[in-house]
Parts: sequence; structure tokens; C-alpha cells
Amino acid sequence: MLSENIGKLLCCPVCKSKIERSGEQFLCTASECGKQYPVVDGIPVLINEDSSVFLINDFVSRRQTTLDFETSKGIKGFLVRTMPCIGKNLTGKENYEKFVGLLAKQSSNPKVLVLGSGIVGSGMEPLMEAEFIDLVETDVAFGPHTNLICDAHDIPFANGSFDGVVVQAVLEHVADPYRCAEEIHRVLNSEGLVYADTPFMQQVHMRQYDFTRFTALGHRRLFRRFEEIYSGISCGPGMALSWSYQYFLLSFTTSFILRKLIIYFVSLTSFFLKYFDPYLIEKAGSQDAASSYYFVGKKSSHTLSDRELVKQYKGAF
Repeated sequence: MLSENIGKLLCCPVCKSKIERSGEQFLCTASECGKQYPVVDGIPVLINEDSSVFLINDFVSRRQTTLDFETSKGIKGFLVRTMPCIGKNLTGKENYEKFVGLLAKQSSNPKVLVLGSGIVGSGMEPLMEAEFIDLVETDVAFGPHTNLICDAHDIPFANGSFDGVVVQAVLEHVADPYRCAEEIHRVLNSEGLVYADTPFMQQVHMRQYDFTRFTALGHRRLFRRFEEIYSGISCGPGMALSWSYQYFLLSFTTSFILRKLIIYFVSLTSFFLKYFDPYLIEKAGSQDAASSYYFVGKKSSHTLSDRELVKQYKGAF
């Protein structure tokens, strides 16, 4: 449920004009636009169909979009819960603790937008548990934490609405990440902060909703209109190797049962590789081989030039 203060900041995702609730829908107040947006099970669906891969009816009809958030049951659920995981976010919790600290210095009641928050991201607990933060959790799928359906290409909030924006494991799944980064910049206030965590060495996941990967410099360029506060590796080369090993074996078959067995086999035989990553994360070579990177920055009026960008390379070559 959106707080009253957050509800006042909502705008039309198409024309950015003010919207007002009327029963089980929101109406754009601009006469030349006049778009209508439904409320489904108490959750507003504010999608610009002209620039999204999703349609409003996808959510009205409760069609599965990007993720199925239903908890696995029976034998499948038992295996999911007990099998060792091949991946680990090394810095997520510490990064979120720092991020919450930065927000606390800005405001006694900061407003933070989470893009892609149908489930809690790795290490995100410090942010979720900070009671002084007014958290807005959005996604393009209904999930246990979704309180607004929106697409990051057209964020339905007025300019300067937020003190912080979090986008973890999302920007690989958007068609135009640069447009999304510009939208994040727009909805942040003049001192606003962004926390992004995005893959580099990971194979396709989330089926057809997977588009882009970023090197460390590519990720920094995505946020070139932000002043860097801190950045680095979130998932290391050991995790990247496990993912490659798993997808190498998956390449041999399209059988659903065999693929599930392969995933369990890889979990049992390569989970230990991630334990090399706390050591490797400090090595220059890991900058070129990491599974994913994070970036925390402050909104800026300066745009980092490509000439400045390439000087920031920290790899081994």
C-alpha cells in the first residue's frame, strides 16, 4: 500500500501530468491525454503501453510476466530450499547498510523507490528494516512486495520525487537501460542517490526478458550523470564460472526434467567455487571477470565524458 505522501507524487507514465484516483482506476488530469489506469487487487497499474513490452491487460488478466513468485511446494520445494546455491552477492548487505546511512544524513524520512522489488533483493534487509524510510516497492510482476506496477522506462512519479532509487538485478532485463537511467535521474531530487547492481558474466535468465550485460566501465557509463560515491564487484569470478559450467551442461538438452537434474547436479558439484570470491574480489583481474558490479552515486549536473571514463579502468591488462 502506497503512503498518502507517496500517492501525491504519482503522475501519468505517458505525459507526466498529475493523476487522480476514481474508484478502481487512476485518471490522467491532462485533457489532451486522458489515459486511464486500473487498480488490480489494490495495486495501481501505471504502464505506458507505447514504450513497454507489457500491456495493461497483462496485469488485469493476471498473466505471468517476468517471474512466478509462487513458493515451490513438495519435493521441488524441498530441493530448492536444501540444495547449495552456486551464487553469492559478496557486498550487498554492507552496501545497503552504507546506503541507508547516506539516506539518513539527507533526511529524517527519506523516500526511496525500488525498481524490481517483487521479492527482496540479495542483502537488501538493512533497507527493508529501516523504519524511517518511506519505501515504494515496484515491479512489472505481482509479488509479495509489489505495491505498484510500473515500467522503469516511464516511471510514474513527478520530477524530484525521491531521495533514493534502488535498481538491483533489473537493468539487464529492460529493453533500453539508458532510458531507464535517465528516468532514475529525473525522479531523484537534487541530492538524490542511486544504488545499482547489474550482471556482467551471467547467462540468459528470465527467458525472453533478458537483454543486456555491462562491464565495470559500461556500468559506470550508464550512470555517467551521477557522481560516484563508491562502486565495485558484487559477485565474483567463481560465481561466473559456476554459471558458465551450468549453462554449458544445459546446452546439451531441452528436456525439462534433464535440465532440472543438471541444475541440481551443478549445485552439488560447483557451489564451492563461490568461496574463492572473497579472496579474488580484491584482485585486479576480477575486474575483468566478475559476475556482477554495483554502483552507488549522487545525482549530478556534470556528465562524465567518455575520455574521463576510460581513465577509470582498474583491470589487469
